[in-house]
Amino acid sequence: MCMHILQIGDFLTNMTLAIPKELHTKMKTRTELKWSDVARQAFEEKIKDLELLDDLKSIKKAELEFKKGKTISEKELAKKLGLKK
Repeated sequence: MCMHILQIGDFLTNMTLAIPKELHTKMKTRTELKWSDVARQAFEEKIKDLELLDDLKSIKKAELEFKKGKTISEKELAKKLGLKK
């Protein structure tokens, strides 16, 4: 897979993807879709899934540490989370 990325202003980045010719041919028949939107949504969904997985791993790690008796105070937790306590 080949990918080119170009920054456009502060908000958007242009990305060029290489896809198989057969897939491109099928995509051209679906003119009702904005393929950049489809790709953007797929990227966003994948990132959300990965972030959720990261959160679940953090929870699992915290549970294991808790079972081992490793705990931190509310004040320390607030500091780690960037909250004022």
